[in-house]
Amino acid sequence: MKSLDLNCDMGEGLGAWKMGDDAALLDHVTSANIACGFHAGDPGTIHRTVELALRKGVAVGAHPSLPDLQGFGRRRMSVSAEEVYDMVLYQIGALAGFTTACGGQMAHVKPHGALYNMAAKDWALAKAIVQAVKDFDSRIVLFGLAGSELVRAGQQAGLRTANEVFADRTYQADGSLTPRSQPDAIIHDAETAIAQVRRMVREGRVRSRQGGDIPVQADTLCIHGDEPNAVQFAKRIRQALDADGVRVATFSR
Repeated sequence: MKSLDLNCDMGEGLGAWKMGDDAALLDHVTSANIACGFHAGDPGTIHRTVELALRKGVAVGAHPSLPDLQGFGRRRMSVSAEEVYDMVLYQIGALAGFTTACGGQMAHVKPHGALYNMAAKDWALAKAIVQAVKDFDSRIVLFGLAGSELVRAGQQAGLRTANEVFADRTYQADGSLTPRSQPDAIIHDAETAIAQVRRMVREGRVRSRQGGDIPVQADTLCIHGDEPNAVQFAKRIRQALDADGVRVATFSR
């Protein structure tokens, strides 16, 4: 039976924390990527999101970003490999601290936004992220874009890696995600997303915006919690996977 982890980016509120969609989303996903304060989130939000995820049996992971609150971590920045190592290690430590205090254990790390996309192609940045994860705890799973430099760097370093695919994003011919600056970057229709997910799981392929097929390995599937109707979207995806006999389970250490 095919097994697939279902992950979602969470804890992206600021100030007065609103449980809202995060709480409902945790009923449908198996892994939570929790913002560590650099693109979103604050200590209180991190604490309560970790606590709720653990209570619901969802794997907790760090979602480190470039230091860009105003741009939600989605703007590229000129950063060195050394700076990336430090900022990733710092954020992993913050998330791990709350996870330990709540009686849990951090399961994975998944970079966010621009850092994720930069590390998918930039070998030096990918290695810096991998080294930060490995130096902190070599048992932690690294999530990265399927077929990316980040996944390859993690594998080369001996980390357990999860190839990530996306339900609600479109792809370019080189396997990268369509930039959010383009109008066709996001898939809003649930049926279209479900069809894309089914093909990635069943056939190991996804159609690019240029028309060709791209081979992908689907270990973990991302749904974005900040999109409109995110809860209903996640519910529909989960129901489709269950109907297809796919075992939805945490890709954890």
